[in-house]
Amino acid sequence: MHIMEGYLPPIHALAWTVAAAPFVVAGVRRIGRIVEDHPETKLLLATSGAFAFVLSALKIPSVTGSCSHPTGVGLGAVLFGPNVMAVLGSIVLLFQALLLAHGGITTLGANAFSMAIVGPWVAWSVWRMTSGFGRSVGVFLAAALGNLATYCVTSVQLALAFPDPATGFGGALVKFLSIFAVTQVPLAIVEGILTVVVVNLLAQYSRDELSALAFLRGAK
Repeated sequence: MHIMEGYLPPIHALAWTVAAAPFVVAGVRRIGRIVEDHPETKLLLATSGAFAFVLSALKIPSVTGSCSHPTGVGLGAVLFGPNVMAVLGSIVLLFQALLLAHGGITTLGANAFSMAIVGPWVAWSVWRMTSGFGRSVGVFLAAALGNLATYCVTSVQLALAFPDPATGFGGALVKFLSIFAVTQVPLAIVEGILTVVVVNLLAQYSRDELSALAFLRGAK
């Protein structure tokens, strides 16, 4: 759901950047504490960022000026919490804008707010609420609903910027949500399944690092 370069009005682009900035600052501090307290988890941090980069680069054209794709932020959110993904997700979006022409610099704040902030917070919240039902169930729901939350926020951003001439914000929001849903719902399901597979592999081969994060104690 990366919004392309120059697509948002300047005031909207600036407002979303300002809204995203405090979360990124908090994330930088959180990563510093994690690395200091648990230096053995650096590879997991890198894995979380790489996972988000690869999945979110798999784009499918959708609404004009945007696209649908997995987000990959659920993995890092359940392992490290949402603040960490605000930083990793923003770095992912910056690299994609510079290297892949996917998204943009002026829209970086808007894209970060939807994918690197709201998506991870929803994923982490869902994980905390559902992990008691089993690790695989909790991770699947966290990744899938974090993906869908990103798509909903992007739809809101586009509807605010481009309200329908007849029905205003509400009409535009319904249109964006409806068009995105065709591609985003199945992508969210696939992302949930893939994230479960990766987490189960990490639980098998990176038990020490996950135990340091107390992740394996959260759900079995």
